[in-house]
Amino acid sequence: MAEKIITLGVIAHVDHGKTTLVDALLKQGGAFADHENVGELVMDSNAQERERGITILSKNCSIRHGNMKINIVDTPGHADFSSEVERVLKVCDTVLLLVDAQEGPMPQTRFVTQKALRLGLKPIVIINKIDKPGANIAKVHDQIFDLFAELGATDEQLDFPMVLTIAKQGIAKLQENDVSENLNPLFDLISTKIESRVDSPDGGLQALVYSLEYDNHIGRIGIARVIRGKLKKGEEIAIAKRDGSIEKGRITKMFIYQGVRKVETAEAAAGEIVGIAGFSDITIGETFCEVAKLEALPVIEIGEPTVAMTFHVNTSPLAGKEGKLVTTRQIRERLMRELETNVGLRVEVIPNSDSYKVSGRGELHLAVLIENMRREGFELAVGRPEVILKQEGEVKLEPIETAVVNVPDDFAGGVIEKMGKRRGEMRDMKSEEGYTRIEFEIPTRGLIGYASEFIRDTRGEGTLDHIFLKYDAWRGEIPARTNGVLISQANGISMGYALANLQERGTLFIGPQTEVYEGMIIGEASRPGDIIVNPLKGKKLTNVRASGTDEALNLTPPRKLTLESAIEYVADDELVEVTPSKIRLRKKLLVEHERRHAR
Repeated sequence: MAEKIITLGVIAHVDHGKTTLVDALLKQGGAFADHENVGELVMDSNAQERERGITILSKNCSIRHGNMKINIVDTPGHADFSSEVERVLKVCDTVLLLVDAQEGPMPQTRFVTQKALRLGLKPIVIINKIDKPGANIAKVHDQIFDLFAELGATDEQLDFPMVLTIAKQGIAKLQENDVSENLNPLFDLISTKIESRVDSPDGGLQALVYSLEYDNHIGRIGIARVIRGKLKKGEEIAIAKRDGSIEKGRITKMFIYQGVRKVETAEAAAGEIVGIAGFSDITIGETFCEVAKLEALPVIEIGEPTVAMTFHVNTSPLAGKEGKLVTTRQIRERLMRELETNVGLRVEVIPNSDSYKVSGRGELHLAVLIENMRREGFELAVGRPEVILKQEGEVKLEPIETAVVNVPDDFAGGVIEKMGKRRGEMRDMKSEEGYTRIEFEIPTRGLIGYASEFIRDTRGEGTLDHIFLKYDAWRGEIPARTNGVLISQANGISMGYALANLQERGTLFIGPQTEVYEGMIIGEASRPGDIIVNPLKGKKLTNVRASGTDEALNLTPPRKLTLESAIEYVADDELVEVTPSKIRLRKKLLVEHERRHAR
């Protein structure tokens, strides 16, 4: 009897416990030998994923339960990587929809649920973190039911099975009072309720490519779900391309997933997730078919970018001192290599310049790419994020997002005022247990630069989540940054004496003994308008010593800028200088008379 193969997608809002649940499934599904030392967040293998605490790339693994193989796809929870989620759902038999037992459905929950329901999937709802003090299972269940009904779920989809879990402890229950020490209730539910959506293994070959990997030795690898028929290593097959053309080729290498490992195989049956090498320009949404029987599956649509940034060669006086990859050619090659696997990205060469326009699904999508590049040794300068506009007849359209804020009641008024100035329109507001939850429709432009301000306004106690909703009519002008900046007028090393005087005029971004240059931004002014300052000025020394002459310098610690906060902060005439060891802000034109002439 052939083994049953099921493909599960794990979807949820960011930080609701997807990757932790997959850890527990892997450990209890026999993915690791007894002697293996397994840490936490096994699927978050990328360094940035571990540091940020989010999943960025969808990843595959598999477990076994009885006579069943379960392929699991862990998907990103952050909205900027939603294009990863959309295509994964196309190849899943069902999804495990995780919802936090206290927070309930959030913006990304709504997005992924809508996609799953439209594809006809019948989700298994998992209410996770039921051990939280504020957990309210009955209320969250009702919220999920209302969400399904609002999204047009069928009667069959509304009758969803529900599992209660504490993913961190690897425990699943069907009822709150059940006694359980493992995930067996969830495994049993999957094996009894879920049927594979693949056709007969005896029909003509159809395998849908839903993800890409890149290997320096064998090139591009298409990750596909075999929908019908079989794949065999070495056989000649055809690819039905996105543009309708057909390309023939031969499979040079093929692997399947066993646990978290890739294992080479000579054959892959219907239902299997398989990696295929041998096709240099394969891309997502294309179909592997038999040469004699070309039957393409519907193409997977990939979400269009909504935000663009300009990547420049670093031209500051400190260029080349900290990074080893600094030329236009090296930056271009790296961006082209990123396009091999990052299908939500677009790269355009800006004519007559050493710059590239890079478009993505959001600020974080682009920030992750920039962070990867600086860790690889690149130096570059990037401009302020700009939204991508569309034109329909005479109407200018811009991207609109749904934003949900959850803040202590005392801060709600200030947040509503700030969102209103940024053209946000309130759609819903609820208050309970000292917290207010407000839903807004707001232009993407209005959210650029607001995240760090929101943290300061709510003293770190609020949460802000947002996701792309639609393109709609231009909502009008949004006020820019109100305060000016402190700009260095000279090259050299900053002095504590000078900074002690300058901190009275604003907030500093640098400390003493920092290398600075003319045109570099060293702080934020306390009033509108830029101020040119001299951070190199030292105290004049004399041979006279008197009481009170040598007062101790009282320097306030500088505000440290992360890559994301720097990208959010810069204005249109400024750049973020990114090197492997430093994040600096600078004016595009370093010399004051050039800036005056440009104005």
